[in-house]
Amino acid sequence: MGQGRGWEGAVLRLLRAKDFVCTVTDAEDVTPHYRRLRLDDGGLLAAAGVHPTMWVRLWFSAGGRPHQRAYTLVDPDPAAGTFGLEFALHEGAASDWARSARPGDTVEATVQGTGFQHPDPAPSHLVAIGDPASLPAINSLLGALDSAPATLWFEGDLDGLPCRADAEHHDIRQIPRRDAGAHLVERVRAELPAVLDGVPDPYVWIACDTATTRALASYVRRELGVPKQRVHALGYWRAD
Repeated sequence: MGQGRGWEGAVLRLLRAKDFVCTVTDAEDVTPHYRRLRLDDGGLLAAAGVHPTMWVRLWFSAGGRPHQRAYTLVDPDPAAGTFGLEFALHEGAASDWARSARPGDTVEATVQGTGFQHPDPAPSHLVAIGDPASLPAINSLLGALDSAPATLWFEGDLDGLPCRADAEHHDIRQIPRRDAGAHLVERVRAELPAVLDGVPDPYVWIACDTATTRALASYVRRELGVPKQRVHALGYWRAD
């Protein structure tokens, strides 16, 4: 396993990444554009442990070449040796595989690079900014930091999606995607200062497309002055 993955696979092997073969046990179309799979972990959770927002690299074939993408584990169960994956479907090798995946199908997974540190001190307010691609990680984050009030800016439509934010306890703001993410940036810049006003220990978590994530992270750190250790920003996909 792990052969024929090109330079990416070679680098991961040098970093002592761990490889596993996972088997699909169940598949469900949550919406026409969002698909959930359940998998047997092939020993992954017992070997790697579990933490909030944990992700793995999955390997696919695209035009005969190896192609890897990172996905957050959903409801990992170390005792049962199972976890879920959720796919916001679009064009690409990962989505193509997810659309056709059926019980018994397998996929190779690599564990390397994932991690999570609970903010210290604990957040007095959580800010999460994401979209369908990062929804599983947002759900995991909300579960890990459930004692903090939270404001969620979500780029897209949550209708029918498995969002675990609770409108009774969380401030959920849905923003349509326009102008390659610029509309989301504009809304956050207009609204976030009031949310953070008087908050002593905020924690800001950003996971949108790469360009939008970069713009928002720069704004939060440089213009709002949130310390870098209180900001987590990771681009989850690249816009065309």
